[in-house]
Amino acid sequence: MFRFASPYAGLAFALLLVILVWHLVGARRKRASLRFSLIAPFRGMPPGLTVRLRHVPVILRVAGLALLIVAFARPQTGRHEEEVLTEGIDIVLAVDISGSMKTEDFKPKNRLEVAKDVVAQFVRGRRNDLMGLVVFAANAYTRCPLTLDYGVLIDLLSQVDITPREEDGTAIGMGLATAVSRLKDARGKSKVIILLTDGRNNRGQIDPLSGARLAQALGIKVHTIGVGTEGEAPYPIDDPILGRRYINVQADIDEETLQQIAAATGGQYFRATDSQALKQIFSTIDRMERTDLKVRGYTRHTEQFAWFLYPGALLILLELALARTLLRTIP
Repeated sequence: MFRFASPYAGLAFALLLVILVWHLVGARRKRASLRFSLIAPFRGMPPGLTVRLRHVPVILRVAGLALLIVAFARPQTGRHEEEVLTEGIDIVLAVDISGSMKTEDFKPKNRLEVAKDVVAQFVRGRRNDLMGLVVFAANAYTRCPLTLDYGVLIDLLSQVDITPREEDGTAIGMGLATAVSRLKDARGKSKVIILLTDGRNNRGQIDPLSGARLAQALGIKVHTIGVGTEGEAPYPIDDPILGRRYINVQADIDEETLQQIAAATGGQYFRATDSQALKQIFSTIDRMERTDLKVRGYTRHTEQFAWFLYPGALLILLELALARTLLRTIP
């Protein structure tokens, strides 16, 4: 894009017409400064170099003034740019790491490993969102505070493992309350907790519905996900003598409580019975929790007057120098 920031400066081109007319009229009317009684001795003599170049100063002056006028009109080149303005969402992922998450009904991995893969994929697909990670079993703790460094978050997520037996249990209320505490002072456009568990609350000092009321009071939306197949599922037991063997365990998801948590906070409850369903659930949440982009277009202009100013000034100086030296005229 090209434009003149001061287009009215172009009116000065009328001055060039005046100069040209003045020069042409003056050249015709100008009388000889030196007169001779006889011109016969000079007849047939070829004109000298200065005679041939007598119009050069005027040409230089007109060209120089033309370039200066263009420079004063401030020529500019422009480039259209767009600025994307968006305000992210603050999201905390609360993941159950109790012993039951080792159940292998989400082939070829157990529930926790599949959940980690799906959550990592979810994180990679986000933009401009502060995200954190809370894990819970008998107790809950923050694995990663809110961050925009998704690489760090995914790395910490990959290191999460099933809790040791002595710390086993499912403190859903504590996990929810810990996630709420990470979001209470956040300043995002909206605040969301995604809570994933395969059991029911059996540990901790805070019951799940109390945690839900706390989230509701702070305007935090909670999506809950129950993971596990319907009926029985294979659970691995590592015996030091017999090696690994499997027993069938019954799924024990407190769906009613998870539904109540979601309903109280404006979220949704989802049930994942296999790995593909879990991926679909996170894809659905990903589409639900998006912010609108605001695009502001503008044009960035760059001044180009120097390309005309300096050559124009140089031509004027050259005209003055020639008019007073090589092409000097005698009055």
